[in-house]
Amino acid sequence: MDGSHGGIAEARLEPASVRRFLSDNPEFLTGDDGLLGELGLRVAAGNVVDFGPAVMARVHAAHQREATQRREVEATARANFAAQAQTHGAVVDLLDARNHSDLARRVDQLAQQRFGLAAGIIALETEIHPPAGWKMLVEGQVDMILGGPQRLARMGIAPTALGLFGDRAETVRSVAMVRLAIWEPSRQGLLAFGTADAAGFTEDMGAELVAFLARVVERTAERWPIL
Repeated sequence: MDGSHGGIAEARLEPASVRRFLSDNPEFLTGDDGLLGELGLRVAAGNVVDFGPAVMARVHAAHQREATQRREVEATARANFAAQAQTHGAVVDLLDARNHSDLARRVDQLAQQRFGLAAGIIALETEIHPPAGWKMLVEGQVDMILGGPQRLARMGIAPTALGLFGDRAETVRSVAMVRLAIWEPSRQGLLAFGTADAAGFTEDMGAELVAFLARVVERTAERWPIL
């Protein structure tokens, strides 16, 4: 078979060529009722091509989708702004702590009052009693709760973390946790938040916000020596 046939089949029709053809031959479109029908168009009085109901419906649907997407973007932006504002307030609260016990109280308070969570906990691996209000962990327990020595954070459902929340464990359905490293030499710990919503924290969520608060907790706790 002649190769020229393949070339014709593969030739691309450029929009500019179509536009020039229709401009030079308007009757090709306006005189073909079948083609107009397929395109959802019709010729109105004065030989003007009118957009039929099908086209108008598609245009309306496109506008509706754009409006919905715009509202979703705006809602996300407002939520992000609100979260940032609450985080800034939380940082100020933490920096005002007077001692380790007050710091733990403020973490739990901001979790409930600012973020609507069930609890906020500071935990520390130690062989002696931790600071008042902090949860005591044994050596290696941070790695076990997070799921390995390389894990810096964990989000979602974590049964191994429920014991952190004491008598409120039964209300916690999902958690957000970040590893802490406090004092020198470094002592391992956790900043953990729990929520009663099973979908409140999920594995695919970023931990940046919790990690930021964890760094604030570390710096604030290092103001005072561990007793």
